[in-house]
Amino acid sequence: MLVEKNAPLQSCNTFGIVARAQTLVRARSVQDVQALLADPELGGQPVFVLGGGSNIVLTGDVKPVVLKMEIKGLRLAAETDRHWIVEAGAGEVWHEAVAWTLAHGYPGLENLAMIPGTVGASPVQNIGAYGVELQDRFHSLDAIDLATGQAFSLDAGQCAFGYRDSVFKHAPQAAGAEGGLPRGMGLAGRAVITHVRFLLAKAWKPELGYLDLERKRVEAGVDMPTPQQVFDWVCEVRRAKLPDPAVVGNAGSFFKNPTVTADQCADIIAREPRIVHYPMPDGSIKLAAGWLIDACGWKGKSVGKAGVYEKQALVLVNRGRGADSVTGGEVMTLARAIQTSVYERFGIRLEPEPVVV
Repeated sequence: MLVEKNAPLQSCNTFGIVARAQTLVRARSVQDVQALLADPELGGQPVFVLGGGSNIVLTGDVKPVVLKMEIKGLRLAAETDRHWIVEAGAGEVWHEAVAWTLAHGYPGLENLAMIPGTVGASPVQNIGAYGVELQDRFHSLDAIDLATGQAFSLDAGQCAFGYRDSVFKHAPQAAGAEGGLPRGMGLAGRAVITHVRFLLAKAWKPELGYLDLERKRVEAGVDMPTPQQVFDWVCEVRRAKLPDPAVVGNAGSFFKNPTVTADQCADIIAREPRIVHYPMPDGSIKLAAGWLIDACGWKGKSVGKAGVYEKQALVLVNRGRGADSVTGGEVMTLARAIQTSVYERFGIRLEPEPVVV
């Protein structure tokens, strides 16, 4: 393992917020993680796991040991008559992993193209876009218990996936484990993911339920697009709407799309007929958070160096640069102001997606 002291974190978070880690450990193998936990000086300290830094807001220097996951590797782990099972190291860049699966003839992840971050973070957040969530393509994962150093695996049911949610976002509720596999408990701060496996169906069919993708299909004049075409369309749509973190610091979609009952949605539609909404399989209605924010007049506005992106109100951006970057405090002040506006107008509480550190 590689240990750095007083390490700068500005390049390690996509918002570009200036902060430092008292201790940063780069883990490039399972053995590196276990070496950290066994280290006499570092092993007993609190640990903050960092992947691509695309879903965090740093509000100051980080005192816990920052464990930066850099485990690489992409391979076909297994194959059945109906599926390919592809394994990726937690440190792989998510978008590059998606591109790799398509290049090797394993479609299924194309709707999730260009989501920022690393593979290891994808189950934590249960990432999703354009009608597909990670849980729809998930097989299993490997992780290490940060308290015991034991390795364990989880299947989809054990990950307790929900909308932008998983067992990794909930605090432990009880002590005890059997064979290194925690049961009936949250794993936030307790485990680090090392590898993720995806279950990709050989009987592939395109997921085109979102209007943006259907428009692309019509423009292309094709009835049955290829996986690569869907991938390319998703990339085009995201590039048109979302800023490149390498150019404009941001953490992607800042708020979760709220869900309401059908009656609540009907009440809102009576007042706001143009509200963007999507029926869900369970009968609830998902509302477009970006539309709600835009309707409250926030698009393009700023608080200090934190701003709302001009092309997509769901994205908060860094209007600073270099050492004069936005602070985590400015980002959260803007976020709270937006939450207040949306609640006062629509009676809906927006929930942030990023982890605030």
